[in-house]
Amino acid sequence: MKTFMSRAALAGLLMGVSVLASAATPAPKGAEVFIVSPEDGAKVSQTFTVKFGTKDVALAPAGDATPNTGHHHLLIDAKEIVPAGAVVPTDANHMHFGKAQTFAEIKLAPGKHTLQLELGDKNHMAFDPPVVSKKITITVE
Repeated sequence: MKTFMSRAALAGLLMGVSVLASAATPAPKGAEVFIVSPEDGAKVSQTFTVKFGTKDVALAPAGDATPNTGHHHLLIDAKEIVPAGAVVPTDANHMHFGKAQTFAEIKLAPGKHTLQLELGDKNHMAFDPPVVSKKITITVE
């Protein structure tokens, strides 16, 4: 009985830690992100620079626990944003900028593409509510 109670207590503790670990970080009050360039509807070459902007939030590298900070993730042709509390995936549609970068040179295939920024917390998780830019469309020539 003692062993069962110890295991039950340990399982409860681990479940509690798991719930806390996956809880979304509250978004910094008034935080905004936006794409400075290119502009919506722009025509760009296959390799081009995307400049990121912020308002009312400071940038910090991934892993930095400074309150009310985050870092950029560029969503390329993503159908949806990453929901609050979910970790931003690492794939062809989600570029991570965990060193608090404010621009990136990217290369895309010719055609129409969408770009959108999403701010992530120290653990690459989407804030609650998510802090996202307007989605823009560009044409790569």
